[in-house]
Amino acid sequence: MRVVAALGGNALLRRGEPAEAGAQRVNAAAAAGPLAELAREHELIVTHGNGPQVGLLALQAEAYPAVRPYPLDLLGAESEGMVGYLLDQELGNRLPERRIATLLTQVVVDRDDPAFARPSKPIGPVYERVEAERLALERGFSVAPDGERWRRVVPSPEPRRIVEIGTIRLLVEAGVIVVCAGGGGVPVAPEDGGLSGVEAVIDKDLAAALLAREIDADLLLLLTDVPGVELDRGTPAAALLRSATPELLRGLDLASGSIGPKAEAAARFASGGGRAVIAGLDAAVEALAGRAGTVVEAGRSG
Repeated sequence: MRVVAALGGNALLRRGEPAEAGAQRVNAAAAAGPLAELAREHELIVTHGNGPQVGLLALQAEAYPAVRPYPLDLLGAESEGMVGYLLDQELGNRLPERRIATLLTQVVVDRDDPAFARPSKPIGPVYERVEAERLALERGFSVAPDGERWRRVVPSPEPRRIVEIGTIRLLVEAGVIVVCAGGGGVPVAPEDGGLSGVEAVIDKDLAAALLAREIDADLLLLLTDVPGVELDRGTPAAALLRSATPELLRGLDLASGSIGPKAEAAARFASGGGRAVIAGLDAAVEALAGRAGTVVEAGRSG
């Protein structure tokens, strides 16, 4: 089976943890365990989020006033390389007999995408509201609530095309475990007959759905820090939704900054005839077998 596994950015830098390299390395090692189990029996393509990492890089860039802060496309490329390196190394430690490649991936967006006028993608650390509003005034950030805290938000245009998709296909067909399209890929747009970077961050889950469709994956695994889509989340009546159709999933009122994009990505892939599962990272193997998480398929609900 050909499986695209999409890790949330918080899988490597969890809420409340110090934003240190050591913490990310420990979390990458934990994530590599379930992924290695999948790779032993299936073709595996791994993608990952970068929200915490790219936000941290942006803050670090602003701390050096001798040069202009780096744009988000370059920071996205940096974070894609950093997180990809950690996952690549940890997977290699568990599967020394396998070939593994991390591929810097560009994803084309539309410069006229309305998302550029409505920043919505959370990046960086979480703040109390007063601190977030101070940073917004001092640095020109857009900020918005993210759960009980606040974060910086940036434009998140629709992914239209994966530039390196042909290379990804070649690697997968050669039996290579591929880490690619990290953080949704580096956002680029056509310009003067070529491509150039744009100031945005692409949603990792929507890019994962595009990737899964374009490489003819059998399964899209959206792995996160919750067990799946929960109905009445945060109340005594909370219950895991075990299966859903794309239509049912899109009819739910889900948090736009967390589970919402995963639900939309699952719905998109399932609408094309595939199967998607939203599940906790520690239940990845069970989720592949349909015994954990929220399974999304056309014509299936429960």
